[in-house]
Amino acid sequence: MGATYVDVTIRNPADATKSWTGSFLVDTGAFDSLVPREHLEAIGLKPKGQREYRLADGKRTAYEITTADIEFEGELVGGTIVYGEDGSVPLLGVTALESGGFEVDPRAEKLNRLPAVLLCSMQLTAPRRANQQPKSNLRLPSVNGGAVH
Repeated sequence: MGATYVDVTIRNPADATKSWTGSFLVDTGAFDSLVPREHLEAIGLKPKGQREYRLADGKRTAYEITTADIEFEGELVGGTIVYGEDGSVPLLGVTALESGGFEVDPRAEKLNRLPAVLLCSMQLTAPRRANQQPKSNLRLPSVNGGAVH
């Protein structure tokens, strides 16, 4: 089994005409995606903060992050992008994969589309009084073990 690569376009959400496309290594061990800094700066993205990551060797390192539109295999998702060192291999992380509805087939070295699943459905009715909460068929546990209605 080899590595899975996919063509990905990173778009600046403030200006969709600014984008960069590259071949990304699909990394199911990484939560977020990683793009070399030079490409993020070229499309006008700026760091929005820092996050600490644990690397494969166990070392913890803080990296700058931003958010961007991530397009691959005909899907467009929003996601957190890590500023990688210039020249580093771009990585497509598992949150982008899951948001796009994909899983990795390591034997075929490709992505497979998953069926879309709606986790819960809520049927809300309009409240009769201003202080009355809408009812739903969703039951959530409360602190004391009862249900929220």
